[in-house]
Amino acid sequence: MDRETLRDALAGLFEDGCARFDAPMAERTTFRIGGPADCVVEPRTVDEVRAALAACRRAGAPVRVMGLGSDVLVADEGLRCVVVRIAENLSRIEVDGARMRVEAGASNEDVARRACAEGLAGYEFACGIPGTVGGAAIMNAGAYGGEFKDVAEEVRCLTPEGELVDVDAERAQWSYRHSMMDAAGYVVLGATLRLTPDDPRAIQERMDDLARRRADKQPLELPSAGSTFKRPEGFFVGQLVQEAGLRGYRVGGAQVSEKHTGFVVNAGGATAADVRRLIADVQERVRASAGVRLEPEVRMWGFEE
Repeated sequence: MDRETLRDALAGLFEDGCARFDAPMAERTTFRIGGPADCVVEPRTVDEVRAALAACRRAGAPVRVMGLGSDVLVADEGLRCVVVRIAENLSRIEVDGARMRVEAGASNEDVARRACAEGLAGYEFACGIPGTVGGAAIMNAGAYGGEFKDVAEEVRCLTPEGELVDVDAERAQWSYRHSMMDAAGYVVLGATLRLTPDDPRAIQERMDDLARRRADKQPLELPSAGSTFKRPEGFFVGQLVQEAGLRGYRVGGAQVSEKHTGFVVNAGGATAADVRRLIADVQERVRASAGVRLEPEVRMWGFEE
């Protein structure tokens, strides 16, 4: 990738501040870890997303798409690519009866709170998931018995070729932490959610209950990427890690949480290399003690280079 060619390709597409070169990714991930990306672009409209991706194709620049960085571990060396960040700039929420039309950059918390205010139930499960609707759609995010697929009617996407498509629930092929959009390299731009009318007070009570349960069980006080591993069928990750004797296990500044052993946290000054090594150690120990292979849920960027 020729950086000057890329600068020229992006010139004029965005206002000042929407395209940043040598942008530190530690500021853009919930792990608070990661070296700089060659460029981070934060589009404000669907047209700008399309224009940014088209410019990158013309310049031969690799692209990664992110939201709030809540499920990403970025290598200490950074990323030799353009990161298209779809977050606050694309976060509008519209309500039409029991439907909510939500841009991909809206946070799950904001959507859940808006649904509650409108007396619409069904998105409470996501009120504490620290990411965006775009991320929830891509990975079929879920918690406490609810999943994105339970309420999603349609998802608007951009194909790798730049075509706008609407993907309905059947075509999305949602399963545990998987979707067709992820496999096909689609960029999620927004979603239509079908919710259920209910008393806002009852909805708020359920959200408050989930918030208490999260605060009691999860290490929310430390930087992390949420649940580190996908749940193996028939097992609980936290129990497997604890039984392997790894509660509190550390590599440098990375630590298996004392509070919830399904989380790897940045206990202070952790590097991406620390986290990656710790994840590999946990996988090896759990495989040795229980014969179970743990698959990371956190996405690791930049290590392949």
